[in-house]
Parts: sequence; structure tokens; C-alpha cells
Amino acid sequence: MTLDFSDIFLRLLAATAAGGLIGLNRDLADKPIGVRTLGLVALGAATISMAGIQVQGMAENADAMSRVVQGIIQGVMAGVSFIGAGVILRNAEARTVEGLTTAATVWMSAALGVACGLGAWRTIAIAVPISLSLLFSSGWIDWYKRRSANIRNEDREP
Repeated sequence: MTLDFSDIFLRLLAATAAGGLIGLNRDLADKPIGVRTLGLVALGAATISMAGIQVQGMAENADAMSRVVQGIIQGVMAGVSFIGAGVILRNAEARTVEGLTTAATVWMSAALGVACGLGAWRTIAIAVPISLSLLFSSGWIDWYKRRSANIRNEDREP
């Protein structure tokens, strides 16, 4: 498959924007990963996906190259999981785990990057708003849960 310059630019720009939007949520929540990191994760995933597509288009054996592209995507998704794992913290004494949502945003940004690289525009158009809705609404839900727990605890105190 041959991609012209404008198609490559659009796919890479869309990936960066999708990752950046998710990163904006993380920045607003004062988390360790934000716009730049998630924008780069999505851009990197799109870049490697597009490279796989272009190589596949030049190959003589399309079936074998299709497997190579699938392997590239699997490698990207597994590899980027290590970045996400770096932000997960477990506190055994408090019996808490922090950073899981941030780690999930790293993975989702990579998935969006792969989708942009593959030119799956309808999937992206649905996945980005759903992701952002979930991230922003879950913050309100968490706030409400904490508020409700504090009210219950205040009622119990003598």
C-alpha cells in the first residue's frame, strides 16, 4: 500500500492529537503522565503501524507480510505496557494500588496510535470520545464516592 505525504501526515497528526487529548485529562488530574508522553506514545504506535503497512505493500508475499504487521502491532502493545507499568504503585501497608488508570491511558493511547496508523477513522471517531467521557466522568464519580464516604464517617463520630 502506498501512502501519500498528506495521508501520512494526517494519520500521524491524528494519533498525536488522540494521545494528547487523553494526556490532557491526566495533566488536569495532576498525574505523572500527560499530553507530551501520551501524544508521543500514540505517535510512536502510529509510526510503527504505518511502517508495517508500507512494507506490506512493497512485499511480494502479502500473506507473510500480513503476519509481520500483526506481529508489529502485538509488539507495540506489549512493549508500551512496560511504560504503563512504570506508573503503577502498590502500597502493601495501606492495601492500595495507584496509577492503574494512568497505565491504562498509556495502553489506550498506543491503541489509538495503531488505529490512526492503520487509518481506522471510524474506530478512532468512536474510541476517542468514549475514552475521554470515561476519564472525565470517572473523576466526578470518584469525587462523589469520596464525598459520600466522608459524610458517612462524620455521621459515625460521637
